[in-house]
Amino acid sequence: MCAARALQSTHMVTGIEHVAIASPDPLRLALWYVEHLDFVINYQPAQSKTVFIKAADGSMIEIIEAAPGTVPAESMNAAGLRHLALTVADFAGVYARLQEKGVRFLTDAQTTNGNSLAFFTDPDGNILHLLHRETPLP
Repeated sequence: MCAARALQSTHMVTGIEHVAIASPDPLRLALWYVEHLDFVINYQPAQSKTVFIKAADGSMIEIIEAAPGTVPAESMNAAGLRHLALTVADFAGVYARLQEKGVRFLTDAQTTNGNSLAFFTDPDGNILHLLHRETPLP
């Protein structure tokens, strides 16, 4: 049983390498994430408009070209992936900086049981979740 378990564990998912966002202008959106959220552009494949951006913890977003005439769902609870949660150490500082830069917030900042959060959108209308947890989830 132990050998079977060891073999099985090598096939398990170990994490999420990246998520993808489709944008009418991938480079423009990537540069917004660089400017507003301190991501860095880490990879741009040749012969493609795709741009990979990376956060300080190594997590990545792949920004691909969207199909013409399409837009993200506006509802915060429509079917499908609905938001991308971005963790920050200094919630108040990042929240204030984003407000100063004119970012469109969908909710006010709130803190409950040591968790600070607010929802906002990127320029394409994708929903982002600014988050600081005093105690990480188990």
